[in-house]
Parts: sequence; C-alpha cells; structure tokens
Amino acid sequence: MGGIWEMNITSLIKAGGPVMYPILLCSFFAVGIIIEKLIYFMSIRANPVKLKHEIFELVKNNKVKDAIHICDHRRSPVAKVLKAGIIKFGSSREEIKESIEEASLFEIPKLESRLGALSTIAHITPLLGLLGTVTGMTASFHTIQVRAASLNPVTPGDLAGGIGEALLTTVAGLIVAIPALVAYNYCINRINHIVLDMERAATELINFMNQVTHATS
Repeated sequence: MGGIWEMNITSLIKAGGPVMYPILLCSFFAVGIIIEKLIYFMSIRANPVKLKHEIFELVKNNKVKDAIHICDHRRSPVAKVLKAGIIKFGSSREEIKESIEEASLFEIPKLESRLGALSTIAHITPLLGLLGTVTGMTASFHTIQVRAASLNPVTPGDLAGGIGEALLTTVAGLIVAIPALVAYNYCINRINHIVLDMERAATELINFMNQVTHATS
C-alpha cells in the first residue's frame, strides 16, 4: 500500500497544514473521554435483577440497615436509587418517590458527564477538515494566480502542496469524527439502559415497600 499510510504522523501533520493541529487536539480529547467513560461504565456495572432480589429480601425481613449497607458498597446508579428509597422505609409513597427522584437527579448527570464534549468533537472535526480543504484549495489557486502573473507555466508540483493539504485535512477530520460519533452513540445507548433500570427499580421498590408496610400494619 502507498499514499498517506506510508507517511509518519509528523509528515502527515506538516503536509496537512495548520488546521491539522486543532484536529489532532480534538483526537486527544476524544480518546481521553472515551477511555474515561468506558472505565466508568465498567465500574458501575451490576446485575439489576440480582441486586433487587437481594435488597427486597432484606427489606421484607425488616433488615433495612443491611439493605442500605449493600447499596453503600455498590457503585451502580440502581443501588443509589434503591438506597434513596430504602432510607425512607415506613414513609408515605410521595416521600419515597421524592427521595428517589432526588437521587436520580444526582446520578444521571454523572452518567452524561463529558458526552456533550464528545458530541461536539464528533461534529466539529469534519468541519475543521472542510476548513482545511478550503484553505488548501485556496493555496493552490493562489499559486496558479502567481504563476500566471509571472508568465510561468504551472506544474503539478506547484499544486501538489495545496491539494495534498486539502485532502489530508478532510481525511483527518473524518478519522477523528467517525469513532467519536460511534462512541457517543454507544454511551448514549448504555445510559438509556441504565436509566431504564433505575426507573424500573424505583417503581418496583415503591410498590414493594408499600406492600410490606401495609402487610405489617
């Protein structure tokens, strides 16, 4: 294979012109955000069904402190939501629901942190590539104008620099944007699943605690 794949990174950046630097900076930020979100999702991974069964059994046996202790040792947002409801055990349905909603308002922003920046990178890098294309083609036309004014013939070598800059920035912008967009959609999908698990857990806990309270009253 030939072409840009045989060039080292330093040569590619120089050939792509000044627009390559913000594209490169965007790539560093995108990689950092993606790695951080993957590590975070792994750290909060849990089995909601198993967790709910364990918690509900403890609440049913009036072991509320043990249930809270288990939630404290889980990083899962579902566990945090369950804890918010359990600490209101014996309270009215409205108070339990309000406590759970407050916990959700705290957990959901943590799930969505830095996704706005990743989305911005995914959308701005193709535009930076387009900007590099425009500046590269402008440089080529300027070369033609200068050559024509001095009555010198234009050679392919005179235009290669500007055209190369135009194409390289476009390629670089897409190389950064495509993985960033894929990662963003993956993160959004994971967050939607987690939020759905939180909502299910909250509803089931509220109904279960009301049943236990009425059964013991």
